[in-house]
Amino acid sequence: MSSALIYLPMGLGSGATVLMFAGAGGGSMGYGASGLMGVSTIGMMLMMLGRGAHQRKKELRSDRRDYLRYLTQVRRQVRRAAHQQRAAVEWNHPQPSQLWSVAMGPRLWERRAGHDDFAEVRIGVGVQRSALRLVPPQTPPVEDLEPLCASALRRFMRAYQTVTDVPTVVHLPGFAAVEVVGEEAGVVGLSRAMLAQLTALHAPEELRIAILADSSRMADWTWAKWLPHTGNPWRRDAAGAVRLFAEDYPGLVDVLGERLLARPSFTAGVSASPNEPFLVIVCDGVPLPDDSPLVMGGLRNAVLLDVDGANALDGSQLLRLSVQTEQVTVQQAGQPDQVCRVDSLSGIRAEALSRLLAPYRTGGVAVDASEPLAAEFDLAGLLGIGDLSGYDVHALWRSPAWSDLRVPIGIGPEGDIVSLDLRESAQGGNGPHGVLIGATGSGKSELLRTLVVALAVTHSSETLNFVLTDFKGGATFLGMEKLPHTSAMITNLADELVLVDRMQDALQGEMIRRQKLLRQAGVSSRREYEAARAGGAPLESMPTLLIVVDEFSELLSSKPDFMELFVTIGRLGRSLGVHLLLASQRLGEGRIHQLESHLSYRIALRTFSASESRSVIGSGAAHELPSSPGHGYIKLGTSDLGRFKAGYVSGPCVTAAAPTAPAEARREIATFDIVPFTSADRGAPAVTPPPVDVPASSAPSLMAVLIERLRDQGPQAREVWLPPLSESPTLSQILPGIGGEAGRGMTARGWPALGRLRVPVGVVDRPFDQMRDLLVADLSSAAGHVGIVGAPHSGKSSLARTLLIALALTHTPVEVQFYCLDFGGGTLAGLAELPHVGSNANRLDPDRVRRTVAELETLLERREQAFADHGIESMSDWRKARQDGSVDDPYGDVFLVVDGVATVRQDFEDLEPKLSELASRGLSYGIHLVLTAVRWSEVRPRLRDLIGTRFELRLGDPHESELRSRDAATVPAQPGRGLTVDALHFLAAVPRADAAALVVDAATALKCLVEDIADAWPGPPAPPVRLLPDLLPAATLPPPEGNLRLALGWDEERLEPVWHDFAKSPHLLIFGDTETGKTNLVRLIAEAVLRRYQRSEARMVLVDPRVTLYQCVPAEYRVGYAADIDAVTKLVNDTVITMRSRLPGPEVTPEQLRRQDWWSGPRIFFLVDDYDLVSGGMSGPLEPLVELLAKGADIGLHLVVARSSSGGSRAMMDRALRRIWELACPGLLFSCPREEGKFLGEAIPRRLPPGRAQLVTRRGTQLLQTAHTPSTELETTP
Repeated sequence: MSSALIYLPMGLGSGATVLMFAGAGGGSMGYGASGLMGVSTIGMMLMMLGRGAHQRKKELRSDRRDYLRYLTQVRRQVRRAAHQQRAAVEWNHPQPSQLWSVAMGPRLWERRAGHDDFAEVRIGVGVQRSALRLVPPQTPPVEDLEPLCASALRRFMRAYQTVTDVPTVVHLPGFAAVEVVGEEAGVVGLSRAMLAQLTALHAPEELRIAILADSSRMADWTWAKWLPHTGNPWRRDAAGAVRLFAEDYPGLVDVLGERLLARPSFTAGVSASPNEPFLVIVCDGVPLPDDSPLVMGGLRNAVLLDVDGANALDGSQLLRLSVQTEQVTVQQAGQPDQVCRVDSLSGIRAEALSRLLAPYRTGGVAVDASEPLAAEFDLAGLLGIGDLSGYDVHALWRSPAWSDLRVPIGIGPEGDIVSLDLRESAQGGNGPHGVLIGATGSGKSELLRTLVVALAVTHSSETLNFVLTDFKGGATFLGMEKLPHTSAMITNLADELVLVDRMQDALQGEMIRRQKLLRQAGVSSRREYEAARAGGAPLESMPTLLIVVDEFSELLSSKPDFMELFVTIGRLGRSLGVHLLLASQRLGEGRIHQLESHLSYRIALRTFSASESRSVIGSGAAHELPSSPGHGYIKLGTSDLGRFKAGYVSGPCVTAAAPTAPAEARREIATFDIVPFTSADRGAPAVTPPPVDVPASSAPSLMAVLIERLRDQGPQAREVWLPPLSESPTLSQILPGIGGEAGRGMTARGWPALGRLRVPVGVVDRPFDQMRDLLVADLSSAAGHVGIVGAPHSGKSSLARTLLIALALTHTPVEVQFYCLDFGGGTLAGLAELPHVGSNANRLDPDRVRRTVAELETLLERREQAFADHGIESMSDWRKARQDGSVDDPYGDVFLVVDGVATVRQDFEDLEPKLSELASRGLSYGIHLVLTAVRWSEVRPRLRDLIGTRFELRLGDPHESELRSRDAATVPAQPGRGLTVDALHFLAAVPRADAAALVVDAATALKCLVEDIADAWPGPPAPPVRLLPDLLPAATLPPPEGNLRLALGWDEERLEPVWHDFAKSPHLLIFGDTETGKTNLVRLIAEAVLRRYQRSEARMVLVDPRVTLYQCVPAEYRVGYAADIDAVTKLVNDTVITMRSRLPGPEVTPEQLRRQDWWSGPRIFFLVDDYDLVSGGMSGPLEPLVELLAKGADIGLHLVVARSSSGGSRAMMDRALRRIWELACPGLLFSCPREEGKFLGEAIPRRLPPGRAQLVTRRGTQLLQTAHTPSTELETTP
């Protein structure tokens, strides 16, 4: 029929076509044909549409059948997986009512502390996410989905993403407290079910249960008294082990004791152990104190099971179980609630289970012989040592069982002992070098301790020594420094990286030392060396050296250069008897590839990643090890991996009972009573029980007991590592025999170089040579000048004091003298009372500072002359000449000490060239410089090159070091620490001679020492520095002479008169501030004129604006007097007229010029005081005299001008003053502000006391004290 319908429109179309051709002329036949054509076309369209819809429905039904059939197949797979999942979980967590079968089978106490499901308990059954992951296919938009299939998929996903009736478990170690609330019957039943699971699946050595219940509710828990988990292994009563039952909190503390209170606060993820078993505390109806650690956050490896919710517990680590009817709701902070069908266990079944478990106890180290790797065992068990405190140490050292560097480290999967032989492969060993990798908590540090202690117990310190290094902290090898085997114990390197370089030097030095011993013995290896020694050759012992480096990866991160030493040890250690064990938590990329060929054994405990495991042992197996510590793999050479469990030495030592004498055998009838077995304490036992173990909290560790037993049992190992320089020595420790001696005072009688300028000032660290030396300053040769440079508070001044005190204790005040410039804050003031100190000047006493330098300059010139006069060639000859009396000199070797040389440049710039001159010339004549500075650049290059003895302390910027900046950066921030010129670290001694243990501050100790030295010296002290007087009377100076050659005052340098000769320098300039001595000097000149000349020979013209000189010059000596500018101008003009008449004409012969007799009349002294009051600008009232000044000495004109220093630079623009300076006439500069700047030659203005002035000439500047004349009328010469 359908086929007919398909062909019918086609037939109608064909007929319509025939009719159209037949009736081509038109008419009704044409219209009919057209109609038939249209009808056929529409029919064909409708037929095609109908057929397409039918086909689509057919295909849709087929697709639906296929997809639903596919879902049916997947449903069967998912149901099978759900069944398997449910069965697997139920096997791990059986129903409470079936626990009796577990207790009677091999699964009893199967869970160990290292298992992931340790302390997991079932609380009921509920919905759990399916272990089979269902991933829906990628689907198009919702509007394009087939509704029936999409609905089937959604129902399928909802139905099978979870599995019903699967046991719901709680991981108790993850919580500090579990609160069970709700209906009382359900709460107690659930709690019983939880405890039953714990007791059936966990051994009592690793899990304990304590019951804290009110007396009214104790009946619900008496069934637990039969459990071995509730017995107290540390206390016994008449019925056996005391039950861990209490009715109040004090009672709980009493039965648990320190094992409860001594635990740290709660930390999730810490594994339990026999030393710290997991503790479940059931609390029913007993309020806990607010300060109880159970309430305040919990305890480690402990959980509080609060079955009535009466206590306010911390919610951050709290799990709440709410029981209602047959359901329990699990509530945890930050997690959605979970509801399941609650488990319950009746009291009858619980007591039956507890009675079933009552006879069982664990024995040996393993619960199941099939699981030896789950055992806990110590090193004593591996070595077979019974009595740790009394075993024969030397017998075990000689025992062949464990010798030749072979020791046990643990047990294997079959229970066999796993040992490590550190000998090289040629001797049948696994060594000599190896690597140990273990993540945090894997037991790496414990394994290192076990290995080191095992080697010490089985090998004598004469044959084996240790170098123990811990880059971080120091807990790994804590206490092992007491072993006689320990050559070095180096810890906390991360905090002091400078110690890493020191350790590198020490180990390199040990390698070189061993090579020298082999070379001297004529052998090539330690084996041959020891064979020759055993044959009677007189050789010192060369024990095997085991170098253990913990956290070596971080060491190489901080100091990559250390890898070169590791490679050297790996290459040469085999023949030198040096073994290397590298340990770390991580193995950084590229950290071990250079050592690959030298590592013979590899140990991998649990690692952070599989890649790290593969890098070490070639397999990722170490990443899959249990989380409990001690599990690992060992790979020896090219052999297969070996699994092992390491022993431990940090656990408490179980002290064996002391042997007692056997009692006399006798027969008697034993009587006994049958008493009820209850949870309460039954009182003291009738028979004394065997001695119990010392509690773990107070018992010493096994390692501590073994170390103490080995202490002093063998020769002490040679020190490879001396303690770092930490405590400064005192002078009494480095200078032997300090005491009084006739003729020398207090001296170091034991020092071999007394009086030779060689003194110790500290100690030098020589880690390469494994020794310390004295830091000696040898000032007897070309290195007689000393430079001490260091940052602030680095100990510069203290080292300078130490040097001076050491010189004072080895030389008398006749042999050495000190002159100190104390610019370092007064630190040298404490030495002022030394008889060796001639002067101590600070920055506030500039006169003494300059006089000190001047005194030494004078001494230098005097000695140069004396050397020439006596034909002395060297300072040593001079010292001998002084001793035999052929030379009379109060000075010996003189030390100029400048503490803070930068102050010289800042405040005493004129002294810098003088110091350089003393340094360059003085050493040959016994003058030494001791300089301190913050940086070397503060010392001028010329002076710095002359310093032969250099002490470089810690610098502020290591790049400023005269040594390598890398070495300078390693100097620690400790006063007195520094570097020698050989880049060796030193520590300066402190300037005190008392015992270091005395509690006396450094200042007091120094004062006492100085007083002792001063009191003990019977002779004269060092010559003091002579100073310029503050007031120099004119009468003390020599009288004027010649053509007015007068003494102006005393020179600071030589303390000799300073003369001014008006015949050679006819004019004089005087500048100064007010009240500094200008007028006094003018008055002094006037007085000299009056004393030297008669009225007919000299007259004076006075310009005196302040009228201070009028009464000083008699009228008969005054040619003129002016007090204002007009009078000054008149006087100048009159003087010019008079002086011009004296100018020589062409008729004057050269002989007359020489005799100056072509003119007659008195000399004119034109004295001007306070010139600044009568002048201004560039042209002053004295300008007319300018043309005559050059001929002043020839025509008898002498101009003396005194004015204020204010505006000195501007004043020197005055033509008269400038002309005087151009004529090389001197000038005197009294005190004036530094701000004025240089205006008179190179003289630097500075503050000076009244009467003190700088005499400025073309040759330089010298300081002098001008003579003082009273301001009274002077006597005249008739």
